[in-house]
Amino acid sequence: MTPKPPASKRPASKRPASKRPASKRPAPDPSPRIAPGVATALVFGSSAAVLVVEIVALRLLAPYLGLTLETSTLVIGLALAAIAGGAWLGGRWADEHDGRRLLAPLLLVSGAVVAATPFLLRGAGAGVGGAFLLPVTATAIGVPGVLLSAVTPIVTKLRLSTLDETGAVVGRLSGLGTAGAILGTVLTGFVLISRVPVTWIMVGLGVLLVLGGVAVHVGSRRAVGAAAAAVVVVGGGAAALSPSGCDVETVYHCAVVVPDPDDPDVRVLVLDNLRHSSVDLADPTALEFAYVKALAAATEAEFPAGRPLRAHHLGGGGLTLPRYLAAERPGTVSTVSEIDPGVVAVDEQRLGLVTGPDLRVRVEDARVGLRSVPDGELDLVVGDAFGGVSVPWHLTTREALEGVHRVLRPDGVYAANLIDHDPLGFARAEVETLRTVFAHVALAATPDTVAGPGEGGGGNLVVLASDAPLEVAAWRDRLAARDVGWDVVDGAALTAWVGDSPVLTDDYAPVDQLLTPYARATPARR
Repeated sequence: MTPKPPASKRPASKRPASKRPASKRPAPDPSPRIAPGVATALVFGSSAAVLVVEIVALRLLAPYLGLTLETSTLVIGLALAAIAGGAWLGGRWADEHDGRRLLAPLLLVSGAVVAATPFLLRGAGAGVGGAFLLPVTATAIGVPGVLLSAVTPIVTKLRLSTLDETGAVVGRLSGLGTAGAILGTVLTGFVLISRVPVTWIMVGLGVLLVLGGVAVHVGSRRAVGAAAAAVVVVGGGAAALSPSGCDVETVYHCAVVVPDPDDPDVRVLVLDNLRHSSVDLADPTALEFAYVKALAAATEAEFPAGRPLRAHHLGGGGLTLPRYLAAERPGTVSTVSEIDPGVVAVDEQRLGLVTGPDLRVRVEDARVGLRSVPDGELDLVVGDAFGGVSVPWHLTTREALEGVHRVLRPDGVYAANLIDHDPLGFARAEVETLRTVFAHVALAATPDTVAGPGEGGGGNLVVLASDAPLEVAAWRDRLAARDVGWDVVDGAALTAWVGDSPVLTDDYAPVDQLLTPYARATPARR
């Protein structure tokens, strides 16, 4: 037998056992560190608040930037950036700090900023050239957006007690946050803005957030005192910047009725700092604004004197022209589509509007309301839903104008008030679009405007369109008689004025990009 080799005699290792100190990080708490009801309320409420701020910010900015595609894009982009930044920061803060100490400050600071937002935005908008409007907007949307969006990841970390339930906790809280955002959107758009001034929506939301912060951190008197001081200092300082308020804050506008110092019977309706209508309570045939005189001159030129008309008005404002037609042409039946019920209420309460069988006002979108008008029923359609620094693009397209064409009689006339400034991209495109629907189109405006783009013109323009030949010479004479100081162009001159402008359609209507903002020119006198 082959003998087995002797077992190894190498001594066992004498290396001492590891003396590495144990981690000083405390052992994980096996139980959630925030109650489920509190977690639900925080995630649901903070997500709802972000969307309330976003929607109301659109309304607050409209008087200064217009309710345009660019304004909507700016606000939505800022809100989404804030949500993304808040989620990222909230996750980091949750890993680096005790989340229970973070929640109250987040709510308190958010509440102070939200409560001050209406005053800060109006103060910035009324400042010199609005130079501070965009930075203030970014702060007003971004700060509460980031801080409130940080709540969800912090609460999620506090609710996790074991990795085995990560999916359920994250999924449930994410769903609650989305549900809160939906409720904030629906509640603001369908309920709050139609019933509560937007200033008080923001102030009320700010107070609720502060109270939520106090409730979360009720044991810390120092935090509560700091929050109260922040609300007083920020809100009070912002209020000092606030310009004069509105007579009525409607769904879409800040409405003010201004008496004419030279005539006690005249009232001017101002919507979002722009003069929209002048109403003489004693004499509805007394017209002040040039574009209204141009529209009245058009009716005088196109229809025999005294003949009652069937008219439909797209946009109401102070209803100056419907009142004029009722006085000048007894028996005229006018229907008005006005989207803002608050403006109608101002007309009735402050501007002496009396409706009846011959003058009906319907609260509706102008294009939607036109669908209920039978074919070939109207002598006149007036388009006056264009105003300020924004234009309802869906009323400018070929499809919308085909709807106008449908309701007019063969010799009926569409008369529209347009607003633009050099280079007049929107006005030229709208005239070109009208020329694809109607056989005859004519334009009246200041001499600089009709001379061509680049001549320094702009402001209000009035365009007429019909399938029957237009009384251009008579319109020019009537404008001269009213001392409007406008010229009229049609035919080849209008073709040259339009140039290679695009046709606006429902599929392609870059109205906000074509329109030169009204605010860049001299303040409007519509």
